[in-house]
Amino acid sequence: MQTDWGFPDFDDHEGVHLFTDPESGLRAVIAVHSTHLGPAAGGVRFWHYADPRAAITDALRLSRGMSYKNAMANLPMGGGKGVVLAAKQGDVISTAQLEAFGRAVESMAGRYITAEDVGMSEERMKVIATQTRHVSGLPVGEGAAGGDPGPFTAHGIYLGVKAAAKRALGADSMQGVRVAVQGVGSVGGSLARKLAKDGAVLTIADVDGARAQKLADEIGAKTADPAEILTLECDIVSPNALGAILDARTIDQLQCKAVAGGANNQLAMRADGARLFDRGILYAPDYVINAGGIINVGLEYLGQGDRAEVEARIDRIPARLIEVWDESDSTGDPHAEVADRIAQRLIGRS
Repeated sequence: MQTDWGFPDFDDHEGVHLFTDPESGLRAVIAVHSTHLGPAAGGVRFWHYADPRAAITDALRLSRGMSYKNAMANLPMGGGKGVVLAAKQGDVISTAQLEAFGRAVESMAGRYITAEDVGMSEERMKVIATQTRHVSGLPVGEGAAGGDPGPFTAHGIYLGVKAAAKRALGADSMQGVRVAVQGVGSVGGSLARKLAKDGAVLTIADVDGARAQKLADEIGAKTADPAEILTLECDIVSPNALGAILDARTIDQLQCKAVAGGANNQLAMRADGARLFDRGILYAPDYVINAGGIINVGLEYLGQGDRAEVEARIDRIPARLIEVWDESDSTGDPHAEVADRIAQRLIGRS
């Protein structure tokens, strides 16, 4: 019998670890979902949460997603996630907090491998690496696997968006395909540039309005209010900001043929995958389409291959999406449920 410990997103996680360091002010969560395929790999994010329970919930959801992501990417790694709590919005993580988090990772003796996520950077990962060797996403030489995962994540999403356009629209190119991009940070911005180069018709939105406008001027895109980007009439909605943005209300407002983007945990609830499916909207499961970054830093940590191998594996992301869509067509089950089922088989939880 499964116990949720008061957290509905607890999914038989192998461990949920809470860390504090009074001297630096560190408060952190490391959640290990599964080590069935190997050490639990997943980035660490620095974020402000309304309360500590929200941070734990985020770590639970993200670590489960990493188990599925690594399995679907055929990496010999399990799923974990680190969350460092910011005291208030706008805070910048300190060197002392980074070092304290590194010591927390080291205390887990290799069961959790950390890497860059929201609020982190290569430079900050280098500080963490002074305290533990169980870290990836560090600067590397030319042609080697590793380094900033952002460009690799963006490239995998780009390939997935093109696959979604082919599947949902029958489009052989992105020329004239209308894409609404939510979030144009390092990943979403890179994606938008790639799509613009292919001739896609883009509307972009970001909570940083100046950033969105600057990119729009650069690539010839339109901008929209972040509160309205999901409601625009378009061909593909591409969420590339934070998660839980697809719920009963927003799904009802979608005017698109497909959802394909890199944000983690896009579905607010598991039932939302069925809601998308019932509306006839093709869904590219986030942990499949956004696996490029973990492929890059995972192979770096494992020492398995170079950048060419990373790119070859990222090129297989569309094939995995097609596998999900084909099984959905044959079973009549929602795309999200099919992806979960495949991933659960791979981690021994079918």
